[in-house]
Parts: sequence; C-alpha cells; structure tokens
Amino acid sequence: MQGRPPDGMSRRAFLRAGAATAATVASAGLASVPAPAQAGAESFADPGPRDLIEVTIAELQARLSSGQMTSRELVERYLARIAAIDRNGPRVNSVLQINPDVEDIARGLDEERRKKGARGPLHGIPILIKDNIDTHDRMHTTAGSLALLGSTPALDATVASRLRAAGVVLLGKLNLSEWANFRSSNSSSGWSGRGGQCLNPYALDRTPCGSSSGSGAAVAANLCAGALGTETDGSILCPSGINMVVGIKPTLGLTSRAGVIPISHNQDTVGPFGRTVADAAAVLGAMVGVDPRDPATAASAGRFFTDYTRFLDPQGLRGARIGVIRQVFAGFQDKVDVVYDASIDAMRRAGAAIVDPADIPTAQDMVSTNDEFTVLLFDFKADLNAYLAGRGDPQIHTLQDLIDFDNAHAKDELPYFGQDIFLSSQAMDLNDPATVAAYRTALANDQRRGRQDGIDRVMDQFSLDALVAPTNSVPWKIDLLDGDHFLGGSSTPTSLAGYPAINVPAGFSFGLPIGITFMGRAFSEPTLLRLASGFEAATRARKPPQFVRAGPVI
Repeated sequence: MQGRPPDGMSRRAFLRAGAATAATVASAGLASVPAPAQAGAESFADPGPRDLIEVTIAELQARLSSGQMTSRELVERYLARIAAIDRNGPRVNSVLQINPDVEDIARGLDEERRKKGARGPLHGIPILIKDNIDTHDRMHTTAGSLALLGSTPALDATVASRLRAAGVVLLGKLNLSEWANFRSSNSSSGWSGRGGQCLNPYALDRTPCGSSSGSGAAVAANLCAGALGTETDGSILCPSGINMVVGIKPTLGLTSRAGVIPISHNQDTVGPFGRTVADAAAVLGAMVGVDPRDPATAASAGRFFTDYTRFLDPQGLRGARIGVIRQVFAGFQDKVDVVYDASIDAMRRAGAAIVDPADIPTAQDMVSTNDEFTVLLFDFKADLNAYLAGRGDPQIHTLQDLIDFDNAHAKDELPYFGQDIFLSSQAMDLNDPATVAAYRTALANDQRRGRQDGIDRVMDQFSLDALVAPTNSVPWKIDLLDGDHFLGGSSTPTSLAGYPAINVPAGFSFGLPIGITFMGRAFSEPTLLRLASGFEAATRARKPPQFVRAGPVI
C-alpha cells in the first residue's frame, strides 16, 4: 500500500526509494478519508469472504477440530478479507504487515493437530498484534515509525511467545498511533509514518481512536479472530469502544510487558481485543503468568487463570452491585449519555443493584493536575532508552536518536504534526535530585488517587462489585491537520491505579459506536468478565460495520 514499505524492505531502502514522500503520505492518508458527510452517505457492501463475519474463536476451533477446514485454509480466508477490505474496497488500513511465514506456520500447526491433537482452544487461530510488540521473525517491530525499520528484536515479546506456545498463528502486525500516541500533543489517532491513517470501519471519515487503532478496527472489520493491543491510558479502551468490540485492559502485572516498546512501566499493560467477551477472555488466558523479564508480573502469582472463559455467565449481572460514575468521567457528550442511561437500565433489568451515583472522590484531581504527564515523561525517557539499548538497532539507541531521525526525515515522519512530547521527555534530567523528587511525588499522588482514595474508596463505601462509565465519545472526524477532537473518556482511573477494565459494546448514536467500561480492583478480571458477559448477553449491542464512506453530520 502507498506510504508503507513493502515487507522486508529496510528503512534505508524505503527512504532512498522515496516511497514515503510527503505527497505520497498525504495521498495515502487522505485518499481514504472521505469528503464531509452528506445525506444518504454511501456504504460499501462487505467485499470479503462472508463465512468469517462475526464468527467466534470457539466456532472457528470447532471447524478446525471437525476437519471442516484447516488452519492454512482459515489463514487464506482471513488474508482474502484483509486484501478486500484493508488493502482495497473501504481501505480501512489497519494491518501494517502480513507475516511472511504465516502459511508455513499454519501448515505446521495443521500437521501437529493431525499427529498429536490440538494444544488448546487457540490452536491454529489467526491473531493480529500491535506493531509495538516484539517478534523475532521476519516481521518488523517499529511502533509505526520508519526509524526502527531494518533491525530485528533479539527475542519475541513474552506475550507473543506465549501466544505462539498456545498454537496461535501470528497473522501480522497492526497499524497504531505512532509511538503509542506519545510523540505529539496534536496527533491524529491511528496515524503512523509507516502506515498512514487507519480508519474506523463504521464511518470511514472518523477516528478509530488509539493508540491500538488497528487492533480495534481489524477486529471490528472481521479481519482476524482477535488482536493484541497495549494501553497506558485509554489505548485499549478507547479503540475498542469506538470500534464496537470488546477490549480488556488487564491489571498491571497480569500480562508481561517484556519486549513491548514502552511508555511507562508504571502504567503500561498488554491486553486482548475480541468481538465477544468470550473471545477476548480466551486470548487473555494464553497471555498471563509470572515472567522473570517483567518484575511487575510477580504480583500476579496465584492470582491469574489460564482459562478466563470459566468466568463467563450470561446471567452475570444478577445480584451484582454496580456503581454508576456521573462526574468527570461521564456527561461529556449528550449522545453518549442517552446510550449510557439505557445501558444502566439494561443492567437493572438484568438483575443488578444499581448505585447511582457512585463517583470517584479523586476524579477531579486526576484530571486537573499534571502529575500523570510528569510520570509519563520521566518514565518514557528512562524506559524507552532501556528498551533501545537492548534492541541492537544499528542507528537508534536513544530517544534523542529518534528525535534526530524525525528531524532528518521530516517529510515522512512530521508531515502533519510534530514531536513536542518527545522533546519534553528528552528535556527531563533523570539524574537531577529535584526532578526525581517531583517524579516520585507525582507517582505517589497518582497511585493514591487511583487506588486507596479513588476506586477502592468508592467501592468500599457502597460495597460494589464494579464501577461503570461510558468508555468514550462517539468517534470524531479524522483531522490530520489539527489532530484529535477528544471530548472525554473514562480510562484514567484504572490507568493511574493499575487496575483492570473491560469495554463492551453498548449501542450506537447516529450509526456511530459507543462502549461502556466495567472497572474494578486489582486482579478482579474474573468478576469483570462475569459482569461484562452478562451485559453482553442482556444487550447484544454489537453489529458488524457497514463501511459507511461518510458518517452523518452531528
């Protein structure tokens, strides 16, 4: 696709060939972004193989187990959908790269199934992963940047290795907001120098959110059985909400971050996307476990489960106590409020006891201080430099090297927005006692506001099983020149606390997706999955996208 280096091409060859000139990048991004919406907006009929639309992982595994199809055939069907929908037709632009070895991998898993049987529920299942998750293979890992083309990580990320061990077919890498949306304060979510602008399959002129933009869009468009994304603050929840899929942001330490290009070891998590709660739960179970490469996972010992599908319950809301957030993390868009209130009514009808309101006492402090940004700027420089030192890239060793690369290749990397966040992080003196003291104070404030004075306090006060909030606004128009028009979301409390959250499709406004987030205490994934599956069964809100060329005027 235009604006993207062909598989296997190094950054140097790509840049020498001029394949990502400013004009080409602009064309690649804007040619897929429709003109302003008009009445009677055009939509694409789904041009891909239809036998994969809304199929679940369990259904796919049944087909494989019965011999109805092989994993290689399944891979070929998904590749056909990617070609028809992502590369052509609607051109969602969610997939950066197909694994060049994918058919051989699928063939090997088919042979293993014939000789030994399946490894488990994910054997032979194609999964796409975000392009900030290391793979030691012929795929690139670049965080969407041209700067890291040409080097290969020494090891798989632990989560990638665990998926392979479960028999997953790593189908390819997904587009994302470059550097997980931590480069510029006026970026367009879903844009990367390597891939261009990812689109929302429900309304092609609107944002897929980010930073796990491709993860949400590809799952929504039925281009894979599931996907992995990462979150620091909203990067799983927002794209799952805005793309009408399920996203699980796990407790910090439940899944390893080893081999994942970092922002902050204090907030980063890796989690699954699926069209159903069951699909996301199945993938989560293959990812968990203590990992010596990530010390934070030690806290999960004795608290993780290799099968999270055991907690699914279509009656899971019955008898549950749900607290309704109304302040700060709700009420940011009237169209969302309508769906949110309808969701609360649906929970009540499904047997939940609703406590309304149940606001987080520290909510205003969370958003009115710079403490979170202080922590992220400090951590990003320290954690990224540590990652790059182990990466072994011949040119890029530090954050300053990335800044220099972007400046040297501004027409490719800086055509729409700059790198002010990079510059602010680089300016942090990690050895200055005053800077370190300010960082430690900010981190302590964040964790206190998120945990004991925040989520824990309100849940204790009302004896709650979970809190709920609207995940996000409806998707806004893509604006490459001025960046995101973000109205509100509810990811910050669990991000500061390091606690889990699950987005579930809740409904539509003017054809645009809206999600609802269930959040709770550390390692409460079993409870949240029970509630989320109960809500899903009660509402059945998800509908596949129609690839509308231009969404309605709002």
